[in-house]
Formats: sequence, structure tokens, C-alpha cells
Amino acid sequence: MYNGEDFLDEAITSLLAQTYTDFELIISDNASTDRTEEICRKHAAGDPRIRYSRNDENIGGVNNENRTFRLARGEYFRLAAHDDVCEPELLERCVAVLDERPEVVVCHTAMVSIDADGHRIGVRYGEEGTAARPHQRFRQLAYRYYPCEATYGVIRSDILATTRLQQNYTGSDRVLLCELALHGPFHLVREELFRKRFHDRNRYQDWRGRMAWFFPDLAEHPKPTFPNWLQLFDYLVTIRRVPLPPTERLLCLLWTGEWMLAHAKGLGWDVFQAARMMLHGRAWRSRQYDEQRWL
Repeated sequence: MYNGEDFLDEAITSLLAQTYTDFELIISDNASTDRTEEICRKHAAGDPRIRYSRNDENIGGVNNENRTFRLARGEYFRLAAHDDVCEPELLERCVAVLDERPEVVVCHTAMVSIDADGHRIGVRYGEEGTAARPHQRFRQLAYRYYPCEATYGVIRSDILATTRLQQNYTGSDRVLLCELALHGPFHLVREELFRKRFHDRNRYQDWRGRMAWFFPDLAEHPKPTFPNWLQLFDYLVTIRRVPLPPTERLLCLLWTGEWMLAHAKGLGWDVFQAARMMLHGRAWRSRQYDEQRWL
């Protein structure tokens, strides 16, 4: 997390209250400037399962998330955001599935959306990634109509270690989920055990503005970015690098062509916006990545 004082205490408390207790909680503080460090050290002093680490500088959101996995030692791994809340049975339910079903790569639960005050907005039972065949799972997860809740599922560490983790562009979480799903199916526990918080500081207007979360210096040193093209290239790399039967690989490639057609507007906008940025001054370019685009 970075500057997570508003919701951090509740998030940590919910993780430490899990009925499945055999875990380590790795906290990577991305050079926060608020009370984040104080809150983390208070919890770490009271529970030996917590490993608190602080970056000297902001290394970007995804780099910080990936760092937690590189520090992890467990058979399974789960990413946790500073503003979300887990019900006590979440880990127990997911670990039980992974222990009993070795073919399952990711296990997650139904997601309850909440607002900044914790009020319920809605619930979603995400079944993307649960299809029988790899190319079907790839197709389910590559679309953008779902909120990637499986990113916060419990994942087999040995499979996750074979991936490139998340990359530094908006939408890379979908590519990671696709790569995991090519190794095996996901499983949905149909219980409302995960509360995902949506608030002003984690919403954004467009994919380009979101790029500043990956590269914190973009507002000060603006340059063209190509999130849609990066996602496309990563899909192709993923299909090539994961061991797949020839038929499944071909079907994934064919569907990537369909994805290109469906996202032609975004691909074209990347190129158009890059040209616009080259024609405008620094102040205009900086505004494409400033905090106002996160509302």
C-alpha cells in the first residue's frame, strides 16, 4: 500500500482474524508519508506472523505488489489491498479447495462491493476462468467487463512463480489471470467472504491516467504510453510461453485476433494520444496523468 491510513487498520484486523491461522502477512509499504508505517508497526508488534517492510521510495504500485510475492515463503499466496476487508472464513474455505483439488490454480470467493464507508453496493459471483478448456478460460478472462476479483484469490505459489507476475501497464492483471488460467481452472466459492472497497482514490477516468499508478513520476516527466498495445503484446507472449497443446494455442491466438477487433478503438486511441502528446507542451502532457483523472 501507499498512504493507506484511512482503511489500513480495518484491513489488517480482518486478515489477522482469519480462522485459518497458518500464514504470514507480508506488508510492503511503498514509502508512505501518512500514518501507514505507525499503524503497521503497531500491528507487527502484537503478532509475529506480520513481516513489515518499507521501501525507501515509491517504486510504483505493481512493483510493490510483486515485491510481496518475492518475499513470500508459503505454498499458497494471496494478494491483499489496504482498503479491502476479508471475512474470517475466507482463507479456510479457499485453502480447503486447493488442498482437495490439485488441478485448481486459483480459488476465490464471491465479491461484495462496498463504498468508502463500508456500505454494501452489490455482490458479484465471478465465474471467469472456471471453464473446462484453456482457450475458453483465456477468452473469459481477457475481456474487460469484469473487475478482476480473482486477482485477490488464493493462488498456488509454484504456478505463480512461473509467470512474469503483473507488468507495468493498466490491464496487466487480466493478462496475469489469463496466464494462470492456461495452467489450470479457477474455482469460485459461492460465499460472500471478500469485501472490495471502491472509493475516489482507487477509481480513474481512463487507462492512460491510471498509468501514473505504475509510474509515479509520469506526472512530472510525462511521456506517451500505450496500455492497450502493451496488453495485446503480453497476450501474445503469454500464449507463446505457456506449455499448451497445439490446438489450444491456435484457438487462443485466433481469439486474440477477435480481441484486437473488439478493442480497435483503444488501440487506435493509444496511437492518436501519443501523437497529440508530441504536439503539446509539458503542462498539457502532465495533465494526462494527474490525480484529477482518478475521479
